Amino acid sequence: MNKLFINDRRKALAAIIICVLLWGFSFISIKITVAVFPPMSLGLLRFAIALVFLYFIKRKLAPKEPLQLRDIPLLLGAGFCGVTLYFFFENNGVSLVTASEASIVTGAIPVLAMIADWASGKITRNKNSGFPQLKARQWIGAFISIAGVWLVAGVSFAISGSILGYVYMAGAALSWVVYSLLTRPLFARCSRIYIVFWQTVAGFAGFIPFSIQEINRWGSPNLPVIFHLVFLGVFCSALGYWLYARSLAVLGMSVSSMFINLIPLVTVFFGFLIMRDRLTFLQLTGAALVIGGVYLSMLEKKHT
Repeated sequence: MNKLFINDRRKALAAIIICVLLWGFSFISIKITVAVFPPMSLGLLRFAIALVFLYFIKRKLAPKEPLQLRDIPLLLGAGFCGVTLYFFFENNGVSLVTASEASIVTGAIPVLAMIADWASGKITRNKNSGFPQLKARQWIGAFISIAGVWLVAGVSFAISGSILGYVYMAGAALSWVVYSLLTRPLFARCSRIYIVFWQTVAGFAGFIPFSIQEINRWGSPNLPVIFHLVFLGVFCSALGYWLYARSLAVLGMSVSSMFINLIPLVTVFFGFLIMRDRLTFLQLTGAALVIGGVYLSMLEKKHT
């Protein structure tokens, strides 16, 4: 039983690491594609591609798992918050600031997730403190990783950019935490592909009314834009959400969210390779802090 748990945990860790790599590169792809397709139209197109991909996967993995009435409120809420609302904020944010600056605000997600986890009673409380003492390393690790994110992406951070862009990204962070909270209860009775498929249906439907208003603003995509759009749809949306669901089910919300702070590292790295963004010693120091903070959080999880 213990070996089975360890094996599941290792698979979940592999899933979240692959997910982080995909989502880290997604900021580059969004920056490229949002110049051709307006933010909500981009969301509609990428999740249309994801929906087709997930449909065939669900037919293969869970063909006899029909939609249940009791699941609809959670699926609709999670789909709207984690897909429609999240990408409304993220796509608009990335269109107004640089990819690195957009990723910096996601550093708040682990702390927001831990506060939400604590507030919902999933973390053991200590009678003498508002914060759970048994999870002290998780809190310390989260704040260390946030400091690292600021060093990684904050080198080029400038308030002279669009303040609205940072507000949008903060909205994305909050939406993601709500999505995680609404998704968690479904794991007890539903398969992961079932959850991700129906959340994608709900999120895709949410994009439609917004996208209708943007049709006149569509540009003419070239081959690289189409490539990035397909990448966003198949890998970042369909595969990414399925991998995150796998991690969320095994590792829990607090630990899974900690890995999101690795996304800016991936974004800055690919920005350095592809978009010729600068990479400094201060950013490398920040990367070490992020990795150290995530590792410290994982140490606490191992001892529980």
